[in-house]
Amino acid sequence: MNRRFFLTGVAMAIAAPGLAMAQERPGPSSGEIMRRLDAAPRRRVRPEERVTIQEFRRRPDLRRSAPSIDIQAINFEFGSAEIPRSEFRKLREIANAFDQLSRRRRGARFLIEGHTDAVGSRESNQILSERRAESLKRVLVREFRVPARMLETVGYGEDFLLIETPNEDWRNRRVTIRRIDEFVR
Repeated sequence: MNRRFFLTGVAMAIAAPGLAMAQERPGPSSGEIMRRLDAAPRRRVRPEERVTIQEFRRRPDLRRSAPSIDIQAINFEFGSAEIPRSEFRKLREIANAFDQLSRRRRGARFLIEGHTDAVGSRESNQILSERRAESLKRVLVREFRVPARMLETVGYGEDFLLIETPNEDWRNRRVTIRRIDEFVR
């Protein structure tokens, strides 16, 4: 009897990491998204210092200054940019936060950044990250009626890893949302 419990325990210990990865990662609430994106920028930019969206995308110093939130809860299939309908509940939270913020801040604009892990070629990761950011924008606009003019997209591939590793790590496969209206013209 003890031997059976021991073997069951060993089997569970081996299987547990895989089970943990398979569990759904809950996304942040609309309130949490709103609080993070409504925060004051880390650095103020005078109106004459504002940049184009293209310049903003290339300036890590400005990107780091903008209020942001990492959304690691959207589960993309490996190598895919499609967002399954099962993830729409999480996207509804993002859309609700955008709606609340646009009411509080006229002219609110957001940058959706796509990121990948370091598995695969640099070029394929760059393309995949761009497609994932565009996919999120498309679903927010079509399904949740977020005004397209509020959203910009960019893909950074594996350039800004949260966890520095050449291996697969789900924490690097994410979308980051930044409020950029105080930085761009």
